[in-house]
Amino acid sequence: MKGEIIKLSLTKRIFSFDQSPDYMLHRRLLLLFLFAAVYVADAQQPVLPYTSKKSAISNKGAVVSAHPLASAAGLTMLQNGGNAFDAAIATQFALAVVYPGAGNIGGGGFLVGRNRKGKNICIDYRETAPEKAHRDMYLDSAGNPKPILAQQGRLAAGVPGTVAGIFKTLPYARLPIATLIEPAIQLAKKGFRITAAQAENFNKFREAFLKNNRQPIAFVKDEAWKEGDLLIQDALAATLERIKKNGLKGFYSGETARLIVEEMTAGNGIISYNDLANYQAKFREVIDFEYKGHRIISAPLPSSGGILLQQLLGMTATKDMGSMGFQTAASVQWMVEAERRAYADRASFLGDADFTKVPLKKLVSRDYLQERINDFTFGKAGSSKDTRAGDIKESEETTHISIIDKEGNAVAVTTTLNDNFGCKTVVSGAGFLLNNEMDDFSIKEGFPNLYGVTGNAANAIAPGKRMLSSMTPTIVIKNNRPIIVVGSPGGSTIPTTVFQTLVNLIDFRLSPSDAVNKPKFHHQWLPDIIDTEAGFPDSVNKELEAMGYKLNTRLPIGRTELICIDYNKGRKITSIADSRGDDSASAY
Repeated sequence: MKGEIIKLSLTKRIFSFDQSPDYMLHRRLLLLFLFAAVYVADAQQPVLPYTSKKSAISNKGAVVSAHPLASAAGLTMLQNGGNAFDAAIATQFALAVVYPGAGNIGGGGFLVGRNRKGKNICIDYRETAPEKAHRDMYLDSAGNPKPILAQQGRLAAGVPGTVAGIFKTLPYARLPIATLIEPAIQLAKKGFRITAAQAENFNKFREAFLKNNRQPIAFVKDEAWKEGDLLIQDALAATLERIKKNGLKGFYSGETARLIVEEMTAGNGIISYNDLANYQAKFREVIDFEYKGHRIISAPLPSSGGILLQQLLGMTATKDMGSMGFQTAASVQWMVEAERRAYADRASFLGDADFTKVPLKKLVSRDYLQERINDFTFGKAGSSKDTRAGDIKESEETTHISIIDKEGNAVAVTTTLNDNFGCKTVVSGAGFLLNNEMDDFSIKEGFPNLYGVTGNAANAIAPGKRMLSSMTPTIVIKNNRPIIVVGSPGGSTIPTTVFQTLVNLIDFRLSPSDAVNKPKFHHQWLPDIIDTEAGFPDSVNKELEAMGYKLNTRLPIGRTELICIDYNKGRKITSIADSRGDDSASAY
């Protein structure tokens, strides 16, 4: 079919690598023409199939994301004059169409990038609490939490940040927004064939969709969804067209803003015109630290991910993990106890640094981390009852994109709606799902959120405040060049997933594929349980249980998107898409 986005890769044949301003302008105009031409398709023609590619080897550039069509959209930009930032924008827009469980324009996220000149970039487009939000908004008259209000329906939604984050990224890109958004528009208009996993998800959440929407939505039909069904999203296409035409105003004001506010007033939602008009994505200083000869850059507050990663690797740096062995009882115990202590600190100290004072320097200092990790006994289970926060006196439905281009620009982007399909409410007439990020605040001190994570006043609800996140988009630098781009979804398991992936690569020297796909484990202080994936070594499980640990086998942990660059092998780029989902690697 002419409308299949993967076919756009054929346009690379007509492009040279002339970078003059006039040529670049002509190329952009031609690229726009090509996007229009290839999508003029006969409605009777079938949509071409696509497949998920779990690994790719290349030496120019690569995009790894949660869906093959989104990865293809990003790669098309790399092939046709764009850079990693262009690819990040196109991939995010495409994910909003083809991966509605987490891809979004109604949620938020974090971008961590490093340009070819060595400049680190972090853009925070985490959602904010509406101006009418208040600390006790999810408590009943007796002061008891009503978590369903923070998880489903309009009241659960924070002010969306994704579109603002994309426009904050645009100055680092080369191609116009009209080009970058076009694949998403056409995928929404012409439709795409859903995967088996997507069909299962649409069917699973049918009742929640019916309960939380006042008009028919694209994700519900009379009969059950099945693999290969065509999903067309006309209302979403129209919203994307408004963004294409009017930029930021096409989302945060005008028709789309009216539709959002109408959706709020149709129920108990509180996002206002002022909330939308006043939302701003922000530049932040990256978390930047050394680990065993590598420089790690990751996301800062209001994401806890980068701080947790620095704490976890800081405690791990005190041991020769390689000599302990991959997934032995000893190495797993050490990493679990590091996770216990980091998550205890998260619960007590972390929140939006624009609203609360966070003792960041102490939390990541070498002496503090050494003291924290030295108070357990090998061979004996630790206890979260005894291990509290340190003495300091001063979703799972998320999605990640990893990108590298031929010039050395690297981008790691993690975005989310929080839960699968966010608050389950689609903005009527606009076609996109709203987030349920308000659940990531501490709705009551010590009360666990959707992912079992507790918090206190540092993460309490306040108007304009950004809820604490676990997103951990990360780039690893060595010899002043990016060698790893990594991140994952998974709610509270995101930092531990990235942590284990990096230790797998750096300490245990696993292959990129094994670093991603070998079974993972997770501990988050409370509940005091080690979660493991199916396939985790039974002998290690038995040794840990003999020490006194409680174990739980759970559903897959994370969906890691990994790119590794080996400059000793002619800049060999190895891209790995997680086998746990429909994730796909595209490279050239």
